[in-house]
Amino acid sequence: MKRTHIIALVFVAVLVASLTVMLGKGFSRYEDFESAYAKEGKEFTVVGVLNKEKGIDYNPTADPNKFFMYVLDSRNIEKKVIVFKAKPRDIEKSEKIVITGKMNDDVFEATDILLKCPSKYKNREQQANSGRTV
Repeated sequence: MKRTHIIALVFVAVLVASLTVMLGKGFSRYEDFESAYAKEGKEFTVVGVLNKEKGIDYNPTADPNKFFMYVLDSRNIEKKVIVFKAKPRDIEKSEKIVITGKMNDDVFEATDILLKCPSKYKNREQQANSGRTV
């Protein structure tokens, strides 16, 4: 093999390895609060539902980019969640909440939040299905 071919192969190998490492860091893992607590300090993505009985504590005059809520994960484990973003509109209507962050003691500190809201087409689909005859 020529020297230029060897250099090109090494360059491609280094490029592939570096892309794999960079892309691997961007993927977050879906976990529950228990496993996030066991690996405190690592970033996780938790899917859960808002505990509407405890409500949301949000004071926009004190800190508009911080609010507190209680979330139940897929195993019905409840944790207090501090979200370091502005409170999303209609969070109370959401079906599921996806939060990304880290456990700190017994509190989940979220840096990102995504709401899974009910579909506006759900009622239309149910009505259409109930009106059909088989």
